Amino acid sequence: MIPDDAEARRAVKPVICYPVDMLPQPDMTLYTAARQTLRKIDEVTVLPRDAACFSVPAGHFCRITSVEGPQVGDLNLWAQGDLKERFYSGKTRALHGTHVTTGDRLWSSFPAMRPMATITHDTLDWYGKDSFGGSVHDVIGTRCDPYTHNLLAGGQYHHCCHSNLTRALAAHMDMPVEQAEPHVHDVLNVFMCTGFTRDTGQYFMKASPVRPGDYLEFFAEIDLLGGLSACPGGDCSAEHSSDTSACHPLLVEVFAPDPASLGNWQSPRPNGYTGNHGT
Repeated sequence: MIPDDAEARRAVKPVICYPVDMLPQPDMTLYTAARQTLRKIDEVTVLPRDAACFSVPAGHFCRITSVEGPQVGDLNLWAQGDLKERFYSGKTRALHGTHVTTGDRLWSSFPAMRPMATITHDTLDWYGKDSFGGSVHDVIGTRCDPYTHNLLAGGQYHHCCHSNLTRALAAHMDMPVEQAEPHVHDVLNVFMCTGFTRDTGQYFMKASPVRPGDYLEFFAEIDLLGGLSACPGGDCSAEHSSDTSACHPLLVEVFAPDPASLGNWQSPRPNGYTGNHGT
């Protein structure tokens, strides 16, 4: 039964859960100056329907670029040398919103909970939010995976992003697949255009606006190990676990700035909470 005060309850104004006014703000002026001095030191091509790992030292820049056609990528980040500290998409979403762009930070998991990376340039920042409520670079999708695929469609699909990232991490770390898999986590969906339907609140995707030459760039606040999957859905205009969608490679480039351009920048320390939880 609908209560008499139903409309009054619905009319209660929302409150932002995590006001970010007190968050330490990235020095975008510093990063912009450092970007003018970049020298490429590494690059990795991520093949369609596959994934690859790469390293980004603290104080360096990483750029993910569409090179042949519209393609989305699923990004995992770990602290180099400690797979337990990894990208925390849920807390990043709580702090910055459902989609991220220039000036937003990618945060790590408990107990370290610190900035792993700061987004320094986004050629798709012009997209904003469309009339469907869609936007680009989401931290709401989990990654396409073989378990959900089996549940909804049956069969054994091995080239979804979860499996791609698992294989890539296992190969990079020289560990068995079953040991690598628990370290694969919810992603930053690079270039993916997504949102929630207004009527049912369901997660949706639509054709990505990315074109060859578009890129997302971030500054590594700590030593990073990255994993990127070129999603089997291509631009995700139809489906995201598919052997028929047009798929393209993604280019990962790592750049070193002139150290002098970073001034007094220092890598952020782990979170200052004592960890005793009241005991």
